[in-house]
Amino acid sequence: MAQWDVYANPNPGSRVDVPYLVDVQSDLLRALPTRLVVPLAPPRRRLSGLPQRMSPVFVVQDMQLLLVPQEAGPVDARVLRQPVANLRADAHRIIDALDAVVSGV
Repeated sequence: MAQWDVYANPNPGSRVDVPYLVDVQSDLLRALPTRLVVPLAPPRRRLSGLPQRMSPVFVVQDMQLLLVPQEAGPVDARVLRQPVANLRADAHRIIDALDAVVSGV
């Protein structure tokens, strides 16, 4: 389990709307029983009026997916199975989106 790893959504009730989750929690906090994740959803979830930088699009498993940073939350680390991808190369875009949620700029 590592920061920027992408996992299949373990919740069957929300998997259609949010097929994947990206782990954004620092590896320094690996001892915690939870991981902070951000949903990756189909682009139809894009909300109008949001800053463009707040909703970058990534390709995971041949799907274009929108980062939904305003819905970040903790997930029990035990339910995150094998990662299907890693977005380390795009970490700056994820951090920028999270910063837009926190700072509003």
